[in-house]
Amino acid sequence: MKLLFTSKYFSSYQYDKGRCFYVDFYRKTVKLSFCQLLAFRQQVKKINPENHFNGENKSGIEILMLCNREHIFILDTLEILDLQELVNGTFGMLELNSLLSAPA
Repeated sequence: MKLLFTSKYFSSYQYDKGRCFYVDFYRKTVKLSFCQLLAFRQQVKKINPENHFNGENKSGIEILMLCNREHIFILDTLEILDLQELVNGTFGMLELNSLLSAPA
């Protein structure tokens, strides 16, 4: 397995032989296909962290369900910000790796 990106709370890995990805949520590791990883990115992008600070989300908690509700995560504001960093970093590394491995 190849480490793609790590943040304070989370890490992402690519497993070439299995053609899948793993996201380590500090207590649980979730296996994702590329399509599931894309859906996960869309879920994370929909979260507006400003709502945690302007009073719209008074609890400061977000609930994420992954892989057709197979996994559920309850995350606080700091974890959401860190998760957004992880998603951006993961896809940035995937893009960089694809550019480096493309024929010249």
